[in-house]
Amino acid sequence: QVQFVESGGGLVQPGGSLRLSCAASSSIFNFSIMGWYRQAPGKQRELVAHVINNGITNYADSVKGRFAISRDNAKKTVFLQMNSLKPEDTAVYYCNLVPNKANYWGQGTQVTVSS
Repeated sequence: QVQFVESGGGLVQPGGSLRLSCAASSSIFNFSIMGWYRQAPGKQRELVAHVINNGITNYADSVKGRFAISRDNAKKTVFLQMNSLKPEDTAVYYCNLVPNKANYWGQGTQVTVSS
């Protein structure tokens, strides 16, 4: 069974930074495209960044230039460095495969950007 455990969220002021981590329980991680998703209140979950197992990355336009995704295949962990945070980045952040698997969603980690 695959599990993803997200951590690193919190309350931060606009312009601040956070680094999210996602640990995977299965070796499927090493063969997969990994993504960070987020869901804001009243909105659909969206993919904000993904990384292929060779390190190639891609970003949603809304976070391009501010967020950086990376992965450590040996530790089966994916990271999301978030800089220059804005109030509209407030959401619960999740990791999952790309395309996502419905039964792999974890609890997520809350990111709140507010002064």
